[in-house]
Amino acid sequence: MTTAALPSTVTSLLARWRSASRLGLARGGAELKQFIRNREAMIFSFGFPALVLVLLGSIFNGTYKDVGVSSSQVFSAGMIAYGIVSTSFITMGVGISVDREDGTLKRLRGTPIPAASYFVGKLILVAVSVVGEVVLMLAVAMAVFDMPLPTGTDHWLTFAWLLALSVTACTLLGIAASSLATNARSAGVVLNVPVVALQFISGIFVHPITALPSWMVHLSSVFPVKWMGQGFRSVFLPDGMQATEAAGSWEHGTTALVLAAWCVIGLVLCLTTFRWTNRRAG
Repeated sequence: MTTAALPSTVTSLLARWRSASRLGLARGGAELKQFIRNREAMIFSFGFPALVLVLLGSIFNGTYKDVGVSSSQVFSAGMIAYGIVSTSFITMGVGISVDREDGTLKRLRGTPIPAASYFVGKLILVAVSVVGEVVLMLAVAMAVFDMPLPTGTDHWLTFAWLLALSVTACTLLGIAASSLATNARSAGVVLNVPVVALQFISGIFVHPITALPSWMVHLSSVFPVKWMGQGFRSVFLPDGMQATEAAGSWEHGTTALVLAAWCVIGLVLCLTTFRWTNRRAG
């Protein structure tokens, strides 16, 4: 390629990017409208994590007297991780499974619309859902369990990178996991079973995590949910609560590395396992 051809190549790539972005935004708007119109799914997606938070926070209502933190506030901080998993991993995985089952993905491949536009639309749905879920969880935690919001800038910076890595990892894994279900009807079960199991062994539904068998703690350390819960507890709880974690510290560096690693793993799995048609269609 000559030097003179480079500007035209760059211009062509930028034009394609702009076109894919415009189509992706339009697709995102359609995804949001479809999600809002399906009221049962919307209420369940947003309401279930909040309901679990209220139940757990009400049942386990003890107090860590040394630091002045209630068990309800501990669950409130950690349950943000569950809300993110629910609205990114499960929403993405089930949504793609449905689109694969009803032929949406197959029809998309036969149109000039870039595949990237489809995923941009899904990402817009996930982003809006995650923001709504986190706001709802924090509102419930503040109203029902008197959980205070952090005031330091460093806490909110930690919250920002933790949220970004968590959503990215869970979304990519959701795309990859969509290929596990043989049909759309089984997708919800296939994706929910490992999610619920991980909440228990990762210290989200059971805290302190040191109350769990050591093999469970070691196993959960391989997966992102444990680090997500620990990270969000570090944002909303005082530093005195570090003693209740497996390593006795917040381990921000390790949390960032593990979540970043799962982002890479999720991307590789997406590239190697994603299918545009279901298995019966070939």
